[in-house]
Amino acid sequence: MSTNSTSNPISLLDKISSNDNFLIVQDVDGVCIPLVKDPLCREITLTYIESVRKMNGHFFILTNGEHGGERGLNKVIERAYIKSNKQCDNCFYLPGLAAGGIEFQDEFGQISFPGISKKELMFLSQVPKEMATLLGKGLERILPDLNTIELKNLTNSSILDTRFSPTINLNKIFSCIPNDLRRQVEIQLETERVMSKIIDYAVQEDLASSFFLHIAPNLGVSSNGKDIIKTAQKGDVGTTDIQLMISGSIKEAGLLVLINKYVQRKFGRYPFGKDFNARKAPRSMNELISICKEEILPTEMPILIGVGDTVTSTRNQQDNGWLRGGSDRGFLTLIQELGKEFKKQNIVLLVDSSKGEVDRPNLEDHQLKGITDPEDQLRFTSLFIGGPDSYMKWFKELANRKGNSYSDKKK
Repeated sequence: MSTNSTSNPISLLDKISSNDNFLIVQDVDGVCIPLVKDPLCREITLTYIESVRKMNGHFFILTNGEHGGERGLNKVIERAYIKSNKQCDNCFYLPGLAAGGIEFQDEFGQISFPGISKKELMFLSQVPKEMATLLGKGLERILPDLNTIELKNLTNSSILDTRFSPTINLNKIFSCIPNDLRRQVEIQLETERVMSKIIDYAVQEDLASSFFLHIAPNLGVSSNGKDIIKTAQKGDVGTTDIQLMISGSIKEAGLLVLINKYVQRKFGRYPFGKDFNARKAPRSMNELISICKEEILPTEMPILIGVGDTVTSTRNQQDNGWLRGGSDRGFLTLIQELGKEFKKQNIVLLVDSSKGEVDRPNLEDHQLKGITDPEDQLRFTSLFIGGPDSYMKWFKELANRKGNSYSDKKK
């Protein structure tokens, strides 16, 4: 068991709310939005959004999803206002980084994406059409019972044409074959082939160093630096998304961008420089820690509270070791290690996202099988076994204790 669960979530409220130098860095889907098979059906509560407003600069999101666009988080937020019969001309948006660390947004919905070239943006705009063509051919072979219209609709609903991270999402496809592990695995491997072909196209456009594939959930990173696909098995659907990501858009790098912004807001200076972005950050965990130690004073470094839901660990049958991955593992581990280096009581929280519509390992198993292992470096301070609902209830209580609010005046 790799969990320091001596602290339950309630016992942490006093510790956090009594401190004025802390920063919550939180994933989104599976944490404050229950996982759903159709990303267009995601819902967020207005109560949660208003709780974030009260955190007064002590909160950022860090997600592989995106802020803008029809499939972005901002549309989900706007629907929450409309559902509550409130005007959205002065909506409060979730501040922080999306697209893995590339797309920054403040609480007023002002978006920036420094470090991305026009050529990269042009290539990204053309990718969804190519993805649909390639995926459609694969699905036609694997799912021969579908007619032309059904195949086209299923393909189109599985292509997420987001601006910075076009994605193939497999939840809708898996819902057509819920108990067919063989074909689920076949579709996962076919999707990986499709997205690898997109990388080949990038190479042909002299953009070889511009992109990489992010597989979620994954089994960690192979020796050649590529995410390892997690194939479906009974009780765990495994990989559901493969994204084309812009190089540098990893959550660990994004964490440093958010710390840089937090320190400037609280102490008046950017420790890594005003123009620092995820693409300028180091890549390795040791280098990320080193730059923090070099540039941030111990009095400036906040207590970091990391919140995620996607962490994996699976036995490697080849060498009897462990394959560890998950979209949130990296930034949660970095938060843990920065706590050690700066002698801060950093907090790592894990939310049970199996409560949604996607089949995943749950936290009710005290061994956390499929999530962690006895030799895992990453240790969780506390678990939200009740899923997003229990986390949001806890977060609301924390926000009420802080009792502050962002200014309603736009910059």
